[in-house]
Amino acid sequence: MLKRTHTCGQLRLEDAGKRVTLAGWAHSYRDHGNLVFIDLRDKFGLTQLVFNPETHPQTHELAKTVRCEWVIAARGIIQPRSEGMENPKLPTGQIEVSVQQLEILNVSRTPPFEIDSAEKTSEELRLASRYIDLRRPQMQEKLRIRHRVTKLVRDYFDRLGFWEIETPFLAKSTPEGARDFLVPSRLHKNCFYALPQSPQLFKQILMVSGVDKYFQIVRCFRDEDPRADRQAEFTQIDVEMSFVDSNDVLGVHENLLAKIWRDILDVDVAAPMRRMSYKEAMDDYGTDRPDLRFDMKLKNISDIAKQSTFKVFTTVIEKGGIVKGLCTPGEKYSRSDIEKTLTDFVGDYGAKGLAWCKVKKENDKLSLAGGIAKFFSPKLQQQIIKRFEAKDGDLLLFVADTERAANKALAPLRCKLARDLKLYKEGRFEFVWIMDFPLFEWNEDEKRYDSLHHPFTAPAQEDLDKLETDPANVRSQAYDIVVNGSEIGGGSIRIHNAGVQQKVFDLLNISKEQAQQRFGFFLKALEYGAPPHGGIALGLDRIIMLLAGTENIRDVIAFPKTQRGQCLLTDAPSEVDAKQLDELNLRTQRHLHAIEPKQDEKK
Repeated sequence: MLKRTHTCGQLRLEDAGKRVTLAGWAHSYRDHGNLVFIDLRDKFGLTQLVFNPETHPQTHELAKTVRCEWVIAARGIIQPRSEGMENPKLPTGQIEVSVQQLEILNVSRTPPFEIDSAEKTSEELRLASRYIDLRRPQMQEKLRIRHRVTKLVRDYFDRLGFWEIETPFLAKSTPEGARDFLVPSRLHKNCFYALPQSPQLFKQILMVSGVDKYFQIVRCFRDEDPRADRQAEFTQIDVEMSFVDSNDVLGVHENLLAKIWRDILDVDVAAPMRRMSYKEAMDDYGTDRPDLRFDMKLKNISDIAKQSTFKVFTTVIEKGGIVKGLCTPGEKYSRSDIEKTLTDFVGDYGAKGLAWCKVKKENDKLSLAGGIAKFFSPKLQQQIIKRFEAKDGDLLLFVADTERAANKALAPLRCKLARDLKLYKEGRFEFVWIMDFPLFEWNEDEKRYDSLHHPFTAPAQEDLDKLETDPANVRSQAYDIVVNGSEIGGGSIRIHNAGVQQKVFDLLNISKEQAQQRFGFFLKALEYGAPPHGGIALGLDRIIMLLAGTENIRDVIAFPKTQRGQCLLTDAPSEVDAKQLDELNLRTQRHLHAIEPKQDEKK
């Protein structure tokens, strides 16, 4: 076998005259009657091979049999391309290899799609033939970015004295939040392991164990409906630190993120990064994941709207709801666009309607026109214009509902308008820490509190007294890092005091018996001198998505699942045979039907 001496992305004009051997996949084939050209591809790039019948007729004849995606090796002399035939789009575009010897290492069936047109191919077909899809240079680049980031992360934490420690994949089910993936035990009948949604309890136990600073690039599992930026199995950069406060954790990770963006994209990210309270984020942007690449803040106009004659608004306000809206340049949207496209859009997020009006200038004075403008007196119109700092031609859009429902509709509308109107530049990154989350949120259906993050999140020190008197207004020591409207990580300072932990469990309506059943091993550890500690989990997949410029998480995972949690490559999940089920003392509906005796046998 010909042994390669160089890669397909390595050779340049200064290498002319060298004798080299290249190996890879035939990317394209062109027969010009006399000369045959083959573009040879590997993960490093593309090099043009040329076969001349006058100098090497047998090699030329063999080259004519080659087809796309065949694996070949070629030995020859590097030469400059003919004048006018250079390809400035390729690093190797000034040279070609005049092939003297060709070896076909393997043939290939006709691929289910062409490498160069894969973007037009359905995702289902690409995932089913992922080994072809991953050959594309775009996918190779995403894998390269992922490798570089993980290596950078490991080197960064190693320099800071962190230890990388693995935690179990087969663990105890602690039902909360998303559903667990359960794994039946063969040795312990009727018992199950759970795949970890995160190493949360284990990494806290490592702090109790005196490890001081831990990190892990770890696979996690959540049995929830996948979406564009979420998978049932995903990877996170998991970190925990002892004897720290939130500023320590944030500082370490600001520097990490700044280094990643600088090394991978050559983009400078300022540190320290902006910080914003949860309340400010919800008031101004309607979400705790605000995209700060553009302004367009939401405004509450309930105090103005209740003085109007528009009954839709006044009725909602009387019932305790709010009227909230935003202001955007409006030239792009006609009345039919507003009343159809934009109204349907917010309807998908639960809004019952979308009210609107435009700002116009007459006689050097701004006023409102169209839509609901007629329900507002001139005085009220001026108050609205002032609140939004609106200008001539601006479009005002409003939702009237509960505060939660209004935010749920307006936050995605704000982002849609910014995309449609191109209010931000691609390649710009805006980082922000969201702080001061509520510790609890009220569960109206079950009439009890739930943890906004998880039950081991520490309350703000100054709010400890409110645990017994005003739990709804207890803030947590939690923090999320958001980039361009995408949450790429979150964490908190943890509860390290068993007494405080029990108070939180009481408010969450978790009895002592339930706490022992779910978390007994962890609660016991807290009784043996747990240090103050805190940490964070960064979503590696989401970070790679941002760096690679894609909005689909499946693009940055080598072997992802579909929206329905299937692996189209391996056809997982799949049925298993009855013997395996018997060993695990399990039955499926199909298995039960198969072993159910026939009616006459019962007689």
